[in-house]
Amino acid sequence: MATKKEQEFLLNCAKNAILNYQNITYPGLNKLSETLKEKKGVFVTLTLNGQLRGCIGTIQPIMPLYEAVMKNAVSAAYSDPRFPPMTKEEANDLIIEISVLTEPLKLNYTNPSDLLKKLNHEQGIIIKKSFATATFLPQVWEQLPDKEEFLTHLCLKANLHPQAWKDNNLEVSTYKVEKFGRYN
Repeated sequence: MATKKEQEFLLNCAKNAILNYQNITYPGLNKLSETLKEKKGVFVTLTLNGQLRGCIGTIQPIMPLYEAVMKNAVSAAYSDPRFPPMTKEEANDLIIEISVLTEPLKLNYTNPSDLLKKLNHEQGIIIKKSFATATFLPQVWEQLPDKEEFLTHLCLKANLHPQAWKDNNLEVSTYKVEKFGRYN
């Protein structure tokens, strides 16, 4: 769990990386806490005028937290395929939200009904079938509170049949997030 000071540091890293993405400088490692150097999965979500403007992340803990925040912030601003690259003006007015993920845990279930019973609105969900995979952060439950609708949209995101979640061969994992943000 990041302290308030560490959260502020990460939010500043994200904002500075977006504003200076062509000349990103990483903070001195000797000055960072162990929490900031720990490898974590992390997503950076950007909103502008109440609308999603970018969301990119890494599920698996493959790089130090501070570095993952900076790289995902730049990717969310300039490489999210759903949006054109961000302008400097937009970058100044962003709301930045960082979601630090726990290690995903495989969810064992026996059938679709059992799957629905085991899901809750505090979990992020990852689905995987063959080479298709997708995730929704726990925040998505706010827009899709119905479990069946949530899973249907997640299947569509993975380019699967909308009812693929009813197949018993769908791999499902869950995770939780520590979420914090800056509201300009």
